[in-house]
Amino acid sequence: ESTESVIIPRKKTWYDDLTNQLYFINTSKCILLHLSVSLQKLFSLSQESGRSAAKFIINNNPKLFTKDFAEPHIPCLMPETVSLRLEEVSEEALKERITLRKVTAAVDMYDQLLQAGTTVSMETTHSLLDLICLYSDRDPVQDGEPQTDDAEFGEELKKRKARVRRASDFLKFTWKENNNAERIFNLLPERDTRCYSALIRGMVKHGAYAKAFSMYTDMLNNRLTADVHIFSALISAAPDVRDKFNERWDLIAELLNQMNQQKVRPNLLTFNSVLKSLRRCGFLAKTQALHTLNEMKALGIAPSLASYDHILAVFYKSASSAQNNTDILQEVIAELEGRIFTCQDPDDGMSRCTTDLANCLDSKDLELGYKIQSLVDVGENWRLLGDSFQQSIYYGRFFNLLCMMEHIDVVLKWYKQIIPSLYYPNPQGMRDLLQALDTDSRLDLLPSIWKDIKTLGHDNKPDLVEELLGLMAREKHSPEVQESFAACALDVKSVFDLRPSIEWSAASLSHITTLLLRANKTRQAWEMLQLFKARNRVPSEGLLNNFLSVCHSDGDPQKAVELVQLSAAFCLPTTWRLAKRALAEFDLTEEQRNDIIAPNPIYSANA
Repeated sequence: ESTESVIIPRKKTWYDDLTNQLYFINTSKCILLHLSVSLQKLFSLSQESGRSAAKFIINNNPKLFTKDFAEPHIPCLMPETVSLRLEEVSEEALKERITLRKVTAAVDMYDQLLQAGTTVSMETTHSLLDLICLYSDRDPVQDGEPQTDDAEFGEELKKRKARVRRASDFLKFTWKENNNAERIFNLLPERDTRCYSALIRGMVKHGAYAKAFSMYTDMLNNRLTADVHIFSALISAAPDVRDKFNERWDLIAELLNQMNQQKVRPNLLTFNSVLKSLRRCGFLAKTQALHTLNEMKALGIAPSLASYDHILAVFYKSASSAQNNTDILQEVIAELEGRIFTCQDPDDGMSRCTTDLANCLDSKDLELGYKIQSLVDVGENWRLLGDSFQQSIYYGRFFNLLCMMEHIDVVLKWYKQIIPSLYYPNPQGMRDLLQALDTDSRLDLLPSIWKDIKTLGHDNKPDLVEELLGLMAREKHSPEVQESFAACALDVKSVFDLRPSIEWSAASLSHITTLLLRANKTRQAWEMLQLFKARNRVPSEGLLNNFLSVCHSDGDPQKAVELVQLSAAFCLPTTWRLAKRALAEFDLTEEQRNDIIAPNPIYSANA
């Protein structure tokens, strides 16, 4: 009987949940743009930690997440099969453990099969050896699990920490003598090339280089032919088993000749291993790198990004400023122009572009910098730049090159395009922008840049803020510009007031006071003078003279007297000159004259 309408609540659907989540994500992103670099990194790490924790709980307790409410079904959101289902001793159970990367469990199951007299197929044995050698006889760290190092390995690292020079040195101690891979290998009644390949590649991967060559010799003695993977691994290990540059190259050449004799066709990874090893062959690298590249093209093998990366590293290692090296970079960029890259090698990636941009900075080659950027812009090549840190380094160097060489209008166009979505600038990046504005006489844009500095979280960097204030206070501008500068200066002051931990410098105080005086904000400028005394900073003679001139133009003799007294409180040598000006330029009362002269008769004598 009520006239009020009755609203029946609608049943909540997956669409509502998705809408709420998207709203939260978008809101979080908007908030994230206003955080500092450290807080942004903490926010990202927190998100990733939450995802890892949820994934760990779901995958380790799949029985608690059996119901699927999603319509349509989303497989990636359901628990992964990480728990063992087959408990009986069988080859199928062994395969399950290999698939789930349970190294210890797979080895135990293999031993149980041998004890039961069951023959394991060669295909399954190959997979088991591959698994053990890949993870060096240790269970891999699963998503969300804490990483634990082997105790013996950890102690060895601590003992040798002082002499470690390369990342590969950390891996030299991970291959244990007579581990399960070697034990199972020695138990095999028949050993084929695939078995040798698994052990040799595992030994090279985990730093047992000499042992890998010994295993290769044993394979040849058993009249077996190596495969391309064995040769690629041994070539990459050649610099670690020879000390002299010519000996390293002789070993690489010998392995290539053996490939030819055994009629094993090299692939892209083989040639990339050669080029990567040449980076450690000193003076022989340049000549042999070009020969290797020509051999690749003769066999119809297209170089990958890693190939060009190794070649450029070889040529830029000795003297990055040499003209022939720049020509090599130009040729590589021209050959890669317009191509969409795919990963064919573990070393494929565009991180080399960051180093190339550094060379462009050294040579101040803007055109070449644009060509490198054009490679990144094609398709989704930007994904190959690496993680967010590598991308930040790349775009930081590109922006630095623009600020150094490009017109300010173009710099600002790129600034709006890449910041902050692609590049979250550090204080040095903002300094580069300030210098670009100064070079092209566009200091009127400094107040808007200050707003960006606050948004990016760099307003707590005193050196950067002082440079900004110095540019605004260096020379006089039109009244409109001076008014905007004064407003910006007051905003800087308010930020500093909210952060007592930030120390005021005398230069910053002087710059703000000067900007306020030029905008005829005498009251606020006088408050800044009081800050000098409160912060134990000494104002400059030029600032005090300017302030005295403003007092004269305003017809304020009392402020002039107080200014002289303030200077006297600091015991400044310029005090008597200020007193002389005040006595000469202002119509003072007898009391005001006494306030100037009485504290020190020398003022009267000099006056």
